[in-house]
This record gives sequence, C-alpha cells and structure tokens, in this order.
Amino acid sequence: MASTDEQFLQAANYWDLETLYGDLASAKGKRLTPVEKRHLRGLLCGFSPAEIAEKLGKNGKGVETDLCATIYRYVKSLLDKCDEKIENWRNIGEWLDDAGYKNQSVKVPGLDLSPDKTVVNVTNINIDKNHIVFFISMKIPTSQASDIPEEDIKN
Repeated sequence: MASTDEQFLQAANYWDLETLYGDLASAKGKRLTPVEKRHLRGLLCGFSPAEIAEKLGKNGKGVETDLCATIYRYVKSLLDKCDEKIENWRNIGEWLDDAGYKNQSVKVPGLDLSPDKTVVNVTNINIDKNHIVFFISMKIPTSQASDIPEEDIKN
C-alpha cells in the first residue's frame, strides 16, 4: 500500500496542483499542510470525504470536519464564493475547474499540441436552417514518422 504522502497523486495528471497549492496557501495565509494537500488531491480525484477517509484509514466524520474547516474554506475564499453554500463535495472540483485549475493539455504520442505551435483557422461560417456551420482547419506539428512507435500510428 502507498504511504499516505503518496496518496491521490494521480490528481497531478489532471490538475495544476502547484499553482493551486500556491493560490490556496495565499487564501489561507500560510502553506497548506501535507494532510490538507492529500485531502484536496482526494477530492480532485473524485473521491468523497468518506472514501478519502477509508483510503487513508481515518474516521469519515473526522475527514469531513477537516475539509469543512480547511480546504472548503480556502477554496471559497480563493474563488470569492464566501457567501455560497457547498451543497456537495463535488462543488470544489467544479469550482476549481471553472476557475481554470484543471490541466488543459492533451498528450498524443508524436504530436506537439502546445498552443504556440498548433495553428487553428476557422473558415466558411454560414447559417443553414437555424444552425451555425463553420469549417476548422488545424495544423499540428508531428514528430518524424520514424520517431513514433509503430503501434501508435495504426488506426
């Protein structure tokens, strides 16, 4: 079993954790503790407070109380939602996603999808039977075909 410091690290695949940790630390007034970071990562991985507690071998009500006193409060302060009620623990991920903390990049072997190298052109915008129709042309740099593993090229 992974140590508690390594729990929920898959959140880093989908979220900009370093920026989020820094911004929440500003809202808190000091750095997040390892426990606060772990609980936040658990939420961002889609686990409920009860599931986080179970995976960490903790009491469910204790984790829920900790989240209310820490992470929920910091997120509300950071996002200027102090007057809003958290209806569900999922609100935290939704609010942070809306605020832009979720990673936007997609990794495809052999393709460089970075915004500064990908060119997108929108052309031929028309209205057809109450629908807006437009054509998109994309230019995405690729690696040399010899650099891409054969199994990644096949349909």
